[in-house]
Amino acid sequence: MKSSEKILVALSGGVDSGVAAALLVEQGHDVSAAYMKNWVNEEDLPGECPWERDAADAQAVADKLGIPFRVVDLVQEYKNRIVLYLLNGYEDGITPNPDALCNREMKFGVFLDVAKASGFAAVATGHYARRVAAPGGGWDILEGVDPNKDQSYFLSLLRQDQAAAARFPIGHLPKPEVRSLARRFGLPVADKKDSQGICFIGKVKMADFLEAYVPEKPGKIVDLDGNVLGRHRGLHFFTIGQRKGIRVASPHEGQAYVVVEKRGATNELVIGWDRPDTPGLYAKGAVLAGMSFVNRVVGQPAALLARPRYRAPKVGVRVVPQAGGGMEVRFDEPQRALAVGQICALYDGEILLGGGVFQTIRHDSPAAKNAN
Repeated sequence: MKSSEKILVALSGGVDSGVAAALLVEQGHDVSAAYMKNWVNEEDLPGECPWERDAADAQAVADKLGIPFRVVDLVQEYKNRIVLYLLNGYEDGITPNPDALCNREMKFGVFLDVAKASGFAAVATGHYARRVAAPGGGWDILEGVDPNKDQSYFLSLLRQDQAAAARFPIGHLPKPEVRSLARRFGLPVADKKDSQGICFIGKVKMADFLEAYVPEKPGKIVDLDGNVLGRHRGLHFFTIGQRKGIRVASPHEGQAYVVVEKRGATNELVIGWDRPDTPGLYAKGAVLAGMSFVNRVVGQPAALLARPRYRAPKVGVRVVPQAGGGMEVRFDEPQRALAVGQICALYDGEILLGGGVFQTIRHDSPAAKNAN
């Protein structure tokens, strides 16, 4: 049996983190639990932010397992580190990814600091990912064994010290088995539906969130030839590759318009046909900024695998490190609808190497000068 550790479990009120806690208790660890209170819904924001109910569900799980429980108030830290990043990004015309930043800055950042200050050796979560000792030293993060639930993508910005203090008790399990274990442990959340929404904010649609906090900035909708086809409420309401909600009818039956570019300088939304030969829709390469590596630093040109968005299949990629910490990537196959501000995770097989933020999307050769 592994030696016992003092572990603080981040209970979200859902089934995954509940089973994670139950497994650690069963393994004989000294387990406590905490609910991260990161957001309090405001009256002007539509949608549901049921933190009180989720915290109550987390409390019920802890009571069932007989472990200490508390609510950790991180509202101000969350606003400073995540909400401002999110809003500033959209105001600047990019498409930020708050979930990956949440894991680095909140769960394995501020929350981990709270845990260590209270004498805990590690923080456990319900992520579908695995942490293993690397042959060369340190700790690697691997994909979860369930390909439909793997969440390693959202851990791609973690540092080695964070990976060392992370525990992922359910990463070796498929989701149906997690549900089955929840029932075996008698957890009150065994049949609770998985939550959907912005990281730690609740059941709030991104469009509603942006509408409440980012002022509208109307502008023209144009095609690739510059013809004006309509008006938009603000570029921040759209993402590259978006088909629904453009509100411009296609004159050709069977063809749909898609967003291919957001021109911040002129406040124009550019749309084209949703097909592989549409300029700006498929990318051959990109430049990543803010590179972070979990354990194995990529310091030389290499052939790797990349996941350019969550749930996207991994694709072969050639990477070339750049001065200043950036990374130039060239995809083996063109990738659809990549957006500046999103995360690209890099892998060596099933090992998560790290990731970076799309700074530039290149629709020609990455070596070319022109970039969109």
